[in-house]
Amino acid sequence: MPWHARLDLDYHHDLPGDPRADRSADGAAPPPGPARTTARYRHDGPLRILQSLYPEGAGICHNVLVHPPGGLVGGDVLDIRIRAAAGAHGLVTTPGATRFYRSEGETAVQRTAIALDPGARLEWLPLEAICFDGCLAENRLRLDLAPGAELIGWDVAAFGLPHAGKPFLRGNLLQHLELPGTWLERGRIDAADARLLDGPLGLAGHRCLATVFLATGTPLPRAARERALDAARAVLDAHALRGTAGATSPDGRVVVVRALAPLVEPAMQLMKQVRAAWREACWGLPPTAPRIWAM
Repeated sequence: MPWHARLDLDYHHDLPGDPRADRSADGAAPPPGPARTTARYRHDGPLRILQSLYPEGAGICHNVLVHPPGGLVGGDVLDIRIRAAAGAHGLVTTPGATRFYRSEGETAVQRTAIALDPGARLEWLPLEAICFDGCLAENRLRLDLAPGAELIGWDVAAFGLPHAGKPFLRGNLLQHLELPGTWLERGRIDAADARLLDGPLGLAGHRCLATVFLATGTPLPRAARERALDAARAVLDAHALRGTAGATSPDGRVVVVRALAPLVEPAMQLMKQVRAAWREACWGLPPTAPRIWAM
């Protein structure tokens, strides 16, 4: 039987003395401070968050999203909905890769919808999605950002396990990234499409496709866009993937870095470095990494 799971995660910006600030839904008490971001969630099925962490102080709430089954097969659906209220700053990552396993005919779907109120910030930093041979998968991300909202996020997809002798020979992934009315990246990567996977205008033989983006609810001033592009390009110039990566700004509300890599590790390293550079250049924050990444 397919497994369906849903998680609704809400970040709130609580001021001192607000009774809501005493505890988040997971029972974690933020450290004292002038303002606090707390996380509250509801779930149905095997999808939830671990205890909230505050390695940067009370204003930024770190959470790890966990799917105990560890992967999706045909017919499984994960429905993730994240909202951040004005002034809140949440960070969401995962403890491991999302795995799309072989399907007997039905599609496995992961849908993520993120809505940010004015002045909210979110970092959407899941580890990679691995498409196993024979999978039928959809991975969708939709962003709804109010004026003044800001988001740093990424999407990393790997096809097969080349070093384990398990290539991606059958199946497909539909990838959908959208900021409505502003930015849409949508494509189907099919194992049977040799021109796409191996051609010079496609993946050129690489088996990892990575995208990291800075998205805003209000168009960035030209100077801010150039600062974000310069920060990303400085990372690219010093990285081993500089020949298969690039930075662009298709709209005033989006700055994007895309990369191709033979394996996940160099692509993920690059995404982390760009995210750290944008944190410093655009938000004036240190490049603090989630603790789970060090495990």
